[in-house]
Amino acid sequence: MSWVVVVPAKGNPGGKSRLGALPERAALAEAFALDTVSVALGSPRVLGVFVVTGDVALGAALELLGAVIVPEARGADRAGAPSEDPLNAAIRQGAAAARASFPDAPLAVVTGDLPALRATDLTKTLDLAAAYALAMVPDAAGTGTTALLVRSGLPPALLFGPGSRAAHEAAGYVPLEVAARSTIRRDVDTAEDLDVAHGLGLGPYSRAVLQEPVGPAPQ
Repeated sequence: MSWVVVVPAKGNPGGKSRLGALPERAALAEAFALDTVSVALGSPRVLGVFVVTGDVALGAALELLGAVIVPEARGADRAGAPSEDPLNAAIRQGAAAARASFPDAPLAVVTGDLPALRATDLTKTLDLAAAYALAMVPDAAGTGTTALLVRSGLPPALLFGPGSRAAHEAAGYVPLEVAARSTIRRDVDTAEDLDVAHGLGLGPYSRAVLQEPVGPAPQ
């Protein structure tokens, strides 16, 4: 089964505020998105990757990788309920664009902060999700969500935010049995998260920001 992937990417300067005083914080936020999207584009199960971002420079860099860029609508220009969380509204915008281009493909929403993501882990997740109409991947802490998987023809319920795992489960998403160490569960919000992702193996863009040797991208 082949999927179309949507990735939200806040970019600089608003990204990853919880990384605190790290001097590379803004650059890392961009690098996380570049690493995530480059891996998604490399999965044999992925037809295309649609990135929703309001950051023009980041969008240009992601477009060079092969992603389709969906400029994020802001404020009054945003479709959907006025009270909808901006992240969920952005993902909804990306999902609409993805389904317009690939109406028969199932949809995967992947957060843009998975700098250690490996293509093998993403591909395994997509294969597992093929058995379900609605599936999800909990984050490593078990309370959040790093991916939603939605069969073609079904509207995605988008409930990212604090406690999103419980909210998505209540909406009918089945948590996939993905190993706790799987890189698709390792999103990075804090310096501690970054340390864990570093141990798993960061992607080349994140390694470059941290001025580490850049080798082959994780598989």
